[in-house]
Amino acid sequence: MSFRGSCACKTISYEVDELAGGISHCHCVTCRKTHAAAFNSAAGVKPESFRWLAGEDQLSQFESSPGKVRYFCSKCGSHLLAKKEGRPLWVLRVATLDNDPHVRPEQHIWTSHNVDWLDYEEIPKYLEWQPNRV
Repeated sequence: MSFRGSCACKTISYEVDELAGGISHCHCVTCRKTHAAAFNSAAGVKPESFRWLAGEDQLSQFESSPGKVRYFCSKCGSHLLAKKEGRPLWVLRVATLDNDPHVRPEQHIWTSHNVDWLDYEEIPKYLEWQPNRV
């Protein structure tokens, strides 16, 4: 079963045959900054299992650390994929999948980079907006 994904503006889309491993939540400073989020959820994919379907010419990229290149939409900024030189797997940003990959997170990594405001276990949770939102 293959899975499809896309950027926020739908300019770029892709298909992946399968994830090559479990999902990791990465808390490193680079992921936090590039995704503007507390952590990034990612999983490995084999290059031969991944295909761009549309918008590949709209990809931008930058080398975030030596040998690691991050690919994102030049229009909406969604990060989609990263490639690290010498590694057999690419890093797929699973939040960009359009359907459930039926794989669940296995671990949090780089928690040494957590920030003090990241304390999500003991705060209220709502399915949508909080009650009485103004």
